[in-house]
Amino acid sequence: MIRLLCLLLLFATPLTHAEVGTDNLTKGITEFTAAYQAWDGDLLNSAVETLRHTSTNATATSTNYYWLGTALFHRMLQLQHAAANPTNKAAAEIAMNDALESLTIAVKLDAHDAESQALLGTLYGMKINGSLLQALRFGPRVSKCHEQALAFGAENPRVRYLLGTCQFHTAKKPAAWRETLNTLLAAEKLFDAESKITAGPLEPRWGRSSCLTFIGRTYEMLGEKKQAADYFRKAISEHPADQLAKDGLKRVAE
Repeated sequence: MIRLLCLLLLFATPLTHAEVGTDNLTKGITEFTAAYQAWDGDLLNSAVETLRHTSTNATATSTNYYWLGTALFHRMLQLQHAAANPTNKAAAEIAMNDALESLTIAVKLDAHDAESQALLGTLYGMKINGSLLQALRFGPRVSKCHEQALAFGAENPRVRYLLGTCQFHTAKKPAAWRETLNTLLAAEKLFDAESKITAGPLEPRWGRSSCLTFIGRTYEMLGEKKQAADYFRKAISEHPADQLAKDGLKRVAE
């Protein structure tokens, strides 16, 4: 009996480093998807830790670091949208810097990773935060990331959506708001097309409801309240936890 057990152990095929990493990555993506839909900070933290474990304990791939950066990016947004206090602000800053680090590794491993490039550009844009000094420092990085993202992912809905959010935060005049709207409406069409395709276990599907929210916010900035309300309702229907859409709907309804 003992000899039989030894033979079984000898010839059993262990999970490879890559297989263990893929299992953990799939688990992390599942956790992130649930956290994103619930917009829950604790669930996002759990997803971040699972994906961080995957990235540091498995073979380094751009996919692993893309997903870690994506989870950290949304954890940062969740903290920024939470009730303002010094603890949330500090935690959001840490999440932002960790996301920058992860996505930088992702594009070093694969410069053609369009979504990582777009996320990096968005984060660098957020770093500027209206500061001329920061604009001089990070502005060229934003431009480079956006160029790379469009070069390798012009038909990617998340690339278009993220570029649209950057335009939204820098627009000052009606012409710029119209340009923002065109980018976001193009992203919406790409999201619609993507929704008809079954996603693989490692393929992203986040962003559509937030794109609808930003379309609503852009219509609101253009003074077109009916269209804004329509899009805020669409966003809430798809993502009931979207507080930005709820707040926007209240504003335009009033």
